[in-house]
Amino acid sequence: MDLQKKLEILADSAKYDASCASSGSSRGGRGTGAAHQSGVCHSWTADGRCISLLKVLMTNDCIYDCAYCVNRRSSGAQRAALTPDEIAGLTFEFYKRNYIEGLFLSSGITVSPDRTMELILEAVRKLRKEFRFNGYVHMKVIPGASQELIDQAGLWADRVSVNIELPTDKSLRLLAPGKTKETVLKPMDRLARKIAAHKDERRSIKSSPAYAPAGQSTQLIIGATPETDREIIKLSEALYGKMALKRVYYSAFVPVMKDNRLPALTNPPLLREHRLYQADWLLRFYGFAADELLDERHPQLDLSFDPKTVWALNNLDKFPLEVNDADYEELLRVPGIGVTSAQRILRARRAGALALDDLKKLGVVMKRAVYFVTAGGRYAGIKKESEEAIKVKLLGHENPNGQLDLFSEGQLVQEGLAATVTGQL
Repeated sequence: MDLQKKLEILADSAKYDASCASSGSSRGGRGTGAAHQSGVCHSWTADGRCISLLKVLMTNDCIYDCAYCVNRRSSGAQRAALTPDEIAGLTFEFYKRNYIEGLFLSSGITVSPDRTMELILEAVRKLRKEFRFNGYVHMKVIPGASQELIDQAGLWADRVSVNIELPTDKSLRLLAPGKTKETVLKPMDRLARKIAAHKDERRSIKSSPAYAPAGQSTQLIIGATPETDREIIKLSEALYGKMALKRVYYSAFVPVMKDNRLPALTNPPLLREHRLYQADWLLRFYGFAADELLDERHPQLDLSFDPKTVWALNNLDKFPLEVNDADYEELLRVPGIGVTSAQRILRARRAGALALDDLKKLGVVMKRAVYFVTAGGRYAGIKKESEEAIKVKLLGHENPNGQLDLFSEGQLVQEGLAATVTGQL
């Protein structure tokens, strides 16, 4: 099998990993340039830059038979494998041609976890040592691999990740019988400790080598098993707190395989995935706790409203908030005010009191915030300050024609995506 065919198979096999958003196109005919879909995806750095990565599996051959996985042992998929030399060479050649800025390398489990981890490490080590490649590398760490191999991962990669895949051990036993939660959490904890230790060491010894400087992340599949949003968000909160994860990625279950253990879904639960990302944002940047967003009586996120708006509607006794007096943490809890606009409000009011008309200029999304704030004592919301009355008004903004078929997933996701990108939740 030639290298181009291998790349097509293994790039396609990697597309369900949610840590990067796959992109690209195929354009026929002769001419200058190429936009081939095989393997190139986009990701984002901490400072907001978009970078292109070669996203590929080392092999899609796997000893496990996970029900949800397109690469499972019994799937009948066409198999391929790249050698460490091929991975290193491809990455460097793509980089020289300005196709990519880094590598996102994962793999099916071939022979054993240790053998797979050895191959991944060899590929990245060759790339770093022989090709002197200093670009970004995201390496998937294989659950079940030895401590010695896991410890090496952070020496060669900028970011490491161990995918949990499913939220509970019960679900793993059902859909991924070769895996357990312990085999995932153990290397994750090991990596967290190593990252923290190296950070402490670099504070005193600047010449110490960096260890996974971009931290670690993980992925959860949403909708393949019956866990509630509350269980998922509580798990994410624990991972951020105990494992110091940079990101938890949520991947809506895509029914690509037939199996009687899997739910019969017509479409992946994309809107639910989106709401989980919004709740996750609130955990990481807005100072919310999981128990504030969901409880035992309300274990699922509302698909009609973003979770911050739902919290505000459930806590109307805390509103309206006077923007000229509120502290930063209070401002962050107002729907329509994000991290950036809250900081702008604090700076602007030093020069004088703010009026409602000033807030929009500072980046506040007034069509949501208007029901929850005052400026100089002035309130421009509705006099009937009830949860249902505000809901009707907010839904009216979603559909200016006033029709009540307001739950178009595409429309809500589109608006929510813009809110998530700007941080104005």
